[in-house]
Amino acid sequence: MDAASVEVVVEPSFAGQLLAWTLAGAALGAVSGLVPGLHANNFALLLAGIVPALPGQPLLVGVAMLSAGVVHTFVNAVPAMALGVPDAEMAAIALPAHRMVLEGRGYEAIRLSALGSVLAVLVAVPLAVPITWGVTAVYPTVRSNLPLVLAVVVVGLVASEHTWRGRLGGLVSFALAAALGSATLELSPDAPLEAGGILAPLFAGLFGAPVLIDALRGGGVPPQDGGDVWLSKPLVGATALSGAIAGAIVGYVPGISAAIAAVAVLLVLPDGGGDRGYIVATSGVDTANTIFALFALAAIGQPRTGVMVAFENADAPLSLPVLVGAVLVAGLIGFVLVIVLGDYYLEAVGRLEYWRISVAVLALLFVLSYLFTGIVGIGIFAVAAVIGMVPVRFRARRVHLMGVLIGPLMIGA
Repeated sequence: MDAASVEVVVEPSFAGQLLAWTLAGAALGAVSGLVPGLHANNFALLLAGIVPALPGQPLLVGVAMLSAGVVHTFVNAVPAMALGVPDAEMAAIALPAHRMVLEGRGYEAIRLSALGSVLAVLVAVPLAVPITWGVTAVYPTVRSNLPLVLAVVVVGLVASEHTWRGRLGGLVSFALAAALGSATLELSPDAPLEAGGILAPLFAGLFGAPVLIDALRGGGVPPQDGGDVWLSKPLVGATALSGAIAGAIVGYVPGISAAIAAVAVLLVLPDGGGDRGYIVATSGVDTANTIFALFALAAIGQPRTGVMVAFENADAPLSLPVLVGAVLVAGLIGFVLVIVLGDYYLEAVGRLEYWRISVAVLALLFVLSYLFTGIVGIGIFAVAAVIGMVPVRFRARRVHLMGVLIGPLMIGA
């Protein structure tokens, strides 16, 4: 950066605006994270569409988008635990987190997720530049052999299942999800809102609806015990570090989600990391992905997340010192929010009749599917919900449903 740009960054008035837009983005990320079916992408696309009418310069709008994306990756773990409606990125933690909530360890699960995310921020920021250099060097080779790379990932995921029934369920789930993705991802239906897209009903159906349908017969959220973390500090650190590094892969390689990368991380941890390691790893990968996606856009010019697509559409400049500073502030805000709001969220859900909550959230997902994709989205949501039941019935990981993205990429790459 030249002297003039440094002077602008440290100018008090600019610093005040920067903080204000960071806080505004953090607020949007908290809302999107806590409302099942919403994603920071939705708000980012809305902001990109109204940039000319906003009072801030494009860089500040970009700061708000990025801050929303970071805080969302912290807070989105809460509804995944309490309601069973994760984002696609958080699909891997839904069942382990549910087990901990049913054991009365929901407060601990929230803190594990917060630790995984905040440690990922602290690790990913200093490692972003050297890892970006390394990945950029091999990226052309990976990109030219992407179908083979993705095929190896799929085989590894299926082989990682512990039973033949699980492996069969993984294959069937992947095939059905891939067929659904191939049939729907290229659709551009008319919708009441322009800030959505086909991914909204796909992910809501695949990863949210099945858990809610099963929860109609469940007993809800039991009373929760204290929030002490029952995972050794070295294992927390090693898991978060591995998750942050795996987040770099997610940020650069199309089709690889946080859930997939987390499975890979856990395969190399002692005893697989258990449910607690699962939560730390997935949260770390999800948050680190947001950071590495920023550097991927700067290094190879490819937006790897919906937030980065909106960032690019808003013509926001890639002023990395400003954006990385906003990421650090947003990470600290997200850490506090997920612990404070998460505890209250679990308590509130625990006081209500769970079947009513499940019906209400299913109705919300139904409405959001319509708002983001119109009538077509309702049909996609219904089909995706049926497919989303498959891995659960086979006792396989739901991560195989990421075939909805991997399958079309393997065919079209």
